Amino acid sequence: MHQEFLSYNQLLRLLYEKGIIAEEDIRRIEVLYPTAEAKIKKEIKTEGEGGIPLPWEVIARMGFNNPKTGKKLTEEDILKIVAEKLGLEYEKIDPVKIDVNFSSKFVTRPFARKNNIIPVRMEDDTLIVATSNPFNLEAISTLSGTSKKKVKIILTPRKDIDKIVRDLFGFSSSVEKAKTSLSSGFDFGNLEQYVKMRADKELEATDTYIVNAVDYMLRYALDQRASDIHLEPKREMGLIRFRIDGILHDVYRIPKVVHNAMTARIKAISKLNIAEKRKPQDGRLKIQYKEREVEIRISTMPVAFGEKIVMRLLDPEYMFKELKDIGFSGTDLKTFESFIKHTHGIILVTGPTGSGKTTTLYSTLKKLDNPGVNIVTIEDPIEMVYEGFNQINVNPAIGLDFAEALRHILRQDPDIIMVGEIRDYETARNAIQAALTGHLVLSTLHTNDAPSAITRLVDIGIEPFLIASTLIGVIAQRLVRIVCPYCKEKTYLTNEELKPLGIKLPGNQEKVEVYKGKGCSKCRYTGYLGRTAIFEILLVDDEIKKLIAQKAPEESIRKAGLKKRMQPLEIAGVKKVIEGITTIEEVLRVTI
Repeated sequence: MHQEFLSYNQLLRLLYEKGIIAEEDIRRIEVLYPTAEAKIKKEIKTEGEGGIPLPWEVIARMGFNNPKTGKKLTEEDILKIVAEKLGLEYEKIDPVKIDVNFSSKFVTRPFARKNNIIPVRMEDDTLIVATSNPFNLEAISTLSGTSKKKVKIILTPRKDIDKIVRDLFGFSSSVEKAKTSLSSGFDFGNLEQYVKMRADKELEATDTYIVNAVDYMLRYALDQRASDIHLEPKREMGLIRFRIDGILHDVYRIPKVVHNAMTARIKAISKLNIAEKRKPQDGRLKIQYKEREVEIRISTMPVAFGEKIVMRLLDPEYMFKELKDIGFSGTDLKTFESFIKHTHGIILVTGPTGSGKTTTLYSTLKKLDNPGVNIVTIEDPIEMVYEGFNQINVNPAIGLDFAEALRHILRQDPDIIMVGEIRDYETARNAIQAALTGHLVLSTLHTNDAPSAITRLVDIGIEPFLIASTLIGVIAQRLVRIVCPYCKEKTYLTNEELKPLGIKLPGNQEKVEVYKGKGCSKCRYTGYLGRTAIFEILLVDDEIKKLIAQKAPEESIRKAGLKKRMQPLEIAGVKKVIEGITTIEEVLRVTI
C-alpha cells in the first residue's frame, strides 16, 4: 500500500528526469497549475465524478509536448512513469473486456463513480482493482474489507474508468432495475416513441429503465467504433455482441426478460410492429451522437429461442470519406478519378457483402455532388440518408423494384444514377439504357474480382456489344484490418508465406521487413485497429472493349487487364503488407 502522496513538485522533478517534459516548460507549468487545477475541479464537480484532480491529470491537460515523441504529453505518458515510481502496474482497460457483473459484486455504481475505482478481475485470491488515485486509502481499505480479499491496485486514467462506470455500470443498473420492473408486470405498451439520445447527465435512475439500457448500449457501441450490434436470444439469457473492425465481440449477457423488453423498445422506436414476432422485419432510426446524426438500420429475425435483432450503425464519419482515405494507392486513385470524370457510362464496384462497396460509392457520390448535378440513388434499403442525393427506397411489395425505379428515374432529369445492386436482367438492361442515353451510372455486383463482373453481366443476358459500349471500368475491393500503431513491431515476410498467393518477392529477396501488432488494450489485443480497402481496378479501354464485343473468355480479359497495369487484389494486399499497413494473414483471409 502506497501512502506517500506524490506532489506536483515531486512529479515535475520525476518527469523532467525521465525526459518527458522540457526544462523550459517547468516554470510555465508552475505558473499555470492553479488555474488548470481549478478548471478540472469545476468539471469534476459538474459531471459528478469523485475525488480531486491529481497532479498528473492537471499537467496532462495543459497541452505541453512530450520531447521524446514530439506529440502532446498525455496522461498515459505520465501514469506509466508514476506507476513505475510507486511500484504499481499501469494498465489501459478495454471496456469491451470488462465483466460488469463481476465488478458490480464488489462495488456499487455510486461508490465506483465517487472514488473512480473499479474491480476488473481476480488473480488467484487477489482482487485486481483499477483506479486513477492510488492514494485514496479509505476507498481501497473499504473495498478490501467488504470483499474480504487482498486488493492489488493498477493505475488507469480517470476518463477511462469514468466511461466504464458511466456507460457499462449505467447499462447494468438499467438492466437490473428493468428486470425487477418486468418481474412485477412491466407494461410493454408504454414504451415511448423516443429517438434522440439524451446527454449523460440526463440518464438518471428516475427514467424508464429499458429506455436507459438501450441508450447506454447505443452510445457504448458508437464509442467502441462498432459497425453492428447483435442482440441474440439464448435459452436462459440474451447475448449482446458488437462487431468491431469486422470481428464480433461478446459484450454483455442480460436476463431473458430484459432481452425481450429491449427488443420491443428497439422495434418501437424504429416503427416496427411490436406484436409481430413470427416474421422478419426491417426498420431504421436516426440518433444524435456527439453533435452528428447516426443512421441505424434494424433487422429482426425469429430464431430458435426468440427474436434476434441486428442493428447496423451507419456513422457518417465512416460512411463518407475522402477517396484518398479509403485505401486507394496513388496510381489506383488517379485511375478511379479518371472513371468518375466521364459524363456517361457505367462504373461497377464488386466484392462480397461487407467489403466496403457502399462506402466507396457514397464517398464517390459526395465528391461528385455539386449544385450543377442531379444525383439520384436507388437503394434496398437506403443505407445513409444524405441531403445532397435524391434517394429512392425500393419496395417490391408495391412493385417498386430496381428495374421499375430505373425506368422512371430517366424522367427525373438525372445526371448521375447510383443503383444499389444489379441483380437481374431487367435492372442491368435499364442501367445500360441509362448509360446509353447520357447518364453516369454507378452500381455494384457480387463477384469475386473485376474481370468476372463482365462475365456476370453476360450471364444475366446483356449483349456483349452493349457492355463494351457503356462500361467505363470495374473495381473489385476487400477490407483488411490495419496493424495497430500502438503495439506494432517489426517482423519479416518470407517467400514461403507468399506461396498460397502464388507471389514471390521481387528480385532475389528471401524476406522483407514488415510489421505486425503484438496486441494491446487499444486494439483489444487483436493487433489491429481500423480497416482499409485493397482494390483491383480494370480500365475498360479500346482493347478490352474489343475483347468484350468479341465474347472473349474471362481469362483473356484478365490477361489484357494485367498488361494494362491492373493490379490483382493479392498484389494490392501484399503491397500494403510491405508498406506496414496490414499483415499477410489479413490478405490471405480476404483474398483466398
